[in-house]
Amino acid sequence: MTMNMPVPPIEFIDLKAQRARIGARMERAIMGAVEAGQYILGPQVAEFEQKMAAFCGAKHVIGTANGTDALGICLMALGLRPGDAVICPAFTFAATAEAVAWLGATPIFVDIDEATYNMDPKALAVALDTATRLGLKAKAVIAVDLFGQMADYDAIEAFCAEHGLKLICDSAQGFGASYKGRRAGVIGDFTTASFFPAKPLGCYGDGGAIATNDDASDALIRSLRFHGKGDYKYDNVRIGMNSRLDTLQAAILLEKLAVFEDEIAARQVVAARYDSGLADMALTPFIMPECVSVWAQYTIRVPAASRDAFQAALKAKGVPTTVYYPKPLNEQTAYKRFPVAGNGLPVSERVAKEVVSLPMHPYLDEATQAYIIAAAREALADVPKVKLGQG
Repeated sequence: MTMNMPVPPIEFIDLKAQRARIGARMERAIMGAVEAGQYILGPQVAEFEQKMAAFCGAKHVIGTANGTDALGICLMALGLRPGDAVICPAFTFAATAEAVAWLGATPIFVDIDEATYNMDPKALAVALDTATRLGLKAKAVIAVDLFGQMADYDAIEAFCAEHGLKLICDSAQGFGASYKGRRAGVIGDFTTASFFPAKPLGCYGDGGAIATNDDASDALIRSLRFHGKGDYKYDNVRIGMNSRLDTLQAAILLEKLAVFEDEIAARQVVAARYDSGLADMALTPFIMPECVSVWAQYTIRVPAASRDAFQAALKAKGVPTTVYYPKPLNEQTAYKRFPVAGNGLPVSERVAKEVVSLPMHPYLDEATQAYIIAAAREALADVPKVKLGQG
């Protein structure tokens, strides 16, 4: 496609294309839920929980109102309190650390692996030493499956087992991905998912879920998400919260889950086209061996001094881009007061200035993607390629 050829408006994430595929089924599902009248914890919620569990291989799935609540409920289930610490990466969305701070505990930020952007397992020992030095009791690790690729769980699981730490997998961007034959949802003590509309499996509003293989945790989480109820709704046996997956959203998610495998496969095709078209010009994503990304984002790196100009050049040609994330959490106003492991987080701080994400969704057609790639190559023509470890 030549650069002067007009193209339709390019969506960063095209939810309308998905709707064109399953729109009739979606409308029937929504109206079925509306007409049945069970708007809170209707049968669609239980059906979705069962089908999501079957999809990922978890024993239990519990729907929640959103992915942030899912993290908070897991931490409540662990009895997190002031004086406790949770180790988490700094290069992530605020929700990861926000849920820790809600409960008065302390997030300890660790750096990331530069190739995957996920938690660097080598940083965990330093974080544990930091907790001890500050008089905090390290209780858990939250590993984030950023941009759709799962973290390096062999190393993280081994560390948690050695030191008696619970493991929460924040798979808001990674649900549907796999790590060495294991899907997100079966690793660690808990896996949390977000169904925010832009996520690979997204609903038409807010939604989330928790996966666990532990029967006692399943029962506890179901109580915590419903005001700490016991045998019935007016029997409150613990302090909980109100965080139930909405029946309408569950009906929507059932239809989206039915095509999710197809969409994951389509995302691999889109990512491969980007790799082929851009790998010689920019630092393109690295996927670990024996792993499958769900490609929540397709993120490249360009020199910090060139990023604004690169984005402006693409915008001028109708190509949207986004930066996830322009500041690591240790530089955010609300989180500066929390400790970092060791002497700082140089990788997180460097990549935050260089990352930029291109349009990515399973319905990105070849012609439109060719236009995006051509626009990116033109914008990168005189820009040096970022190399791992530079800076």
